[in-house]
Amino acid sequence: MSVTDPTQPAASAEPATDAPAPTPLEEAESRALQFRADYLRAIAELENYRKRAAREIDAARQYGVERFAAELLPVMDGLAAAADAAAGTDALTLAQGQQATRRLLAKAFEQAGITELDPLGQAFDPALHEAMATAGAPGQPAHTVLQVIQRGYLLNGRLLRPARVVVAVDPEPPADPAADG
Repeated sequence: MSVTDPTQPAASAEPATDAPAPTPLEEAESRALQFRADYLRAIAELENYRKRAAREIDAARQYGVERFAAELLPVMDGLAAAADAAAGTDALTLAQGQQATRRLLAKAFEQAGITELDPLGQAFDPALHEAMATAGAPGQPAHTVLQVIQRGYLLNGRLLRPARVVVAVDPEPPADPAADG
């Protein structure tokens, strides 16, 4: 129960304003104007989002390989040093330098998610290998990779380039002399 002060006038339920109450049409027009303003604001925000997303996609396209490129710089340095030293260096030293450069490149590939396909001796898989030639190979099962002409590569499990290979085929059966005649 609330205690009221008898010296204070009773509070009225309606505010004491001189303005007339808005008509239902005026209320509807006011709400419609508010909805239109909200709509225009949402459209502007969506357009700003689209522009920002387009900028981010463009930046990702331009600079997405930045980390990989930085990993390749030591490889380029090694190749440049080998080219500079080639005239006065023996073949063994050049071969060692090439192996070191190849290890740097393999490390950069590994960090970028690139793995090498070396299918020698494995079953031919047309999803991963490109048959460049076939050859008879006694003692080898048919459809086995006999030789790798060019290694293939996967990028995070997806084929980047198929391995180009020579595939074993069944040796031709001996000719039947009875069929000739």
